[in-house]
Amino acid sequence: MSPPRNTLSSKHRRPGASCGCAVRTRRRKAVAVDPQIKARNVRRLRRIAGQIRGLERMVGEERYCTDILIQISSVQEALRAVGKALMGNHLRHCAAQAIRSGPGSKADAVYDELLQLVYKYSR
Repeated sequence: MSPPRNTLSSKHRRPGASCGCAVRTRRRKAVAVDPQIKARNVRRLRRIAGQIRGLERMVGEERYCTDILIQISSVQEALRAVGKALMGNHLRHCAAQAIRSGPGSKADAVYDELLQLVYKYSR
């Protein structure tokens, strides 16, 4: 399956780039996203949203604290799984492309970003 075409107008695209990182917007875009990983993450997040609604009901019904805490743990683990998939995609595509570009501000910025990300993710 070929990657989707970048349909942004040329005024929003940096010269010589066709990936998401080339887009000049306030929100950064991923360089590449595996469609299967994206679909899996969207399904997981929808399931997590349902679990959160269930937690809200459990609290409203004054269910036993241990039951609620077990469900909270389940939601946290599901979110970690989504984070792991996103981290893998980021390292495989976004970070790898910047690092391959060679020494310079872009690669240095990615190294700094990765250090901050590992620090925040490991807490």
